[in-house]
Amino acid sequence: MPTAPVPHALLTDLRDTLVEALGDTLDTLLIERVVVGLFFSGVKLGNGACGLSATPIKSIPAAVCCPSSALALPSPGKLRGRPAADLLDDLTSKQDMRRALAIATLNALVETLWQRDGAPATQAVTDGDTFEGMDIRPNDRVVLVGAFAPYMRELRKRQIDYRVLELDISTLKEVELPHYAHPDTAPEVIPWGTVLAVTGTTLINGTLDALLTHVRPGMKVAVIGPTAPLLVTPFAQRGVTHIGGARVRDPDVLLDILAEGGSGYHFFGSLVERLTLHAGRP
Repeated sequence: MPTAPVPHALLTDLRDTLVEALGDTLDTLLIERVVVGLFFSGVKLGNGACGLSATPIKSIPAAVCCPSSALALPSPGKLRGRPAADLLDDLTSKQDMRRALAIATLNALVETLWQRDGAPATQAVTDGDTFEGMDIRPNDRVVLVGAFAPYMRELRKRQIDYRVLELDISTLKEVELPHYAHPDTAPEVIPWGTVLAVTGTTLINGTLDALLTHVRPGMKVAVIGPTAPLLVTPFAQRGVTHIGGARVRDPDVLLDILAEGGSGYHFFGSLVERLTLHAGRP
């Protein structure tokens, strides 16, 4: 019987990989601005680098002004000027919102690494949507983890068989329901596929480690979304072949938009660049 994955092991490995790559630079990086938006949260560092993460708004208990919801956030009003390394401690927090801000901070630090060193020399990097670049063929069987509406629409158009694992079935349209699979069936559904596309928000809710244990050799596996850190090794070691992340081009304007409730429709392309890091096989 497979050994159960250690909770947040991937996030821990991503952090360790980043800390080693940044070295002493990490000690000099402070938080300049944090925005918790309705759809995405962002963290800007003093060096100008900015990172994103999805906002897990539904995970905040009793999301009103009360002690239980206050505990979900790490010291509002006291984050500016704190060492970025401090926020990384929340990558293993029991609170999803704290973990989301830690991931946004991690992504800002990854952006720092990209600005210093450029793209990884041993991996290909392509612009645009990751799913479109995965070379999905008519005989492929696609498993989506998360209700990626544009992807489901494209798969129906191309008459490619697919399944969608989604926690909230209400996000699916009637035409999509025949393809729905309950998340508990992941151990059977994922090996059925030849292509797996997973939303990066699974890093926040702590399900990605377990999902990747069901990947078969030879599958095309992508983790997609601004939450996904653009680091190769920890993903490739778990069978991920494509990392579809994002780089923030105009942090201040982006954070203003997030503070006003903006979503991806308001910033992709102009303020945030989508790109794919091709991880290959370890």
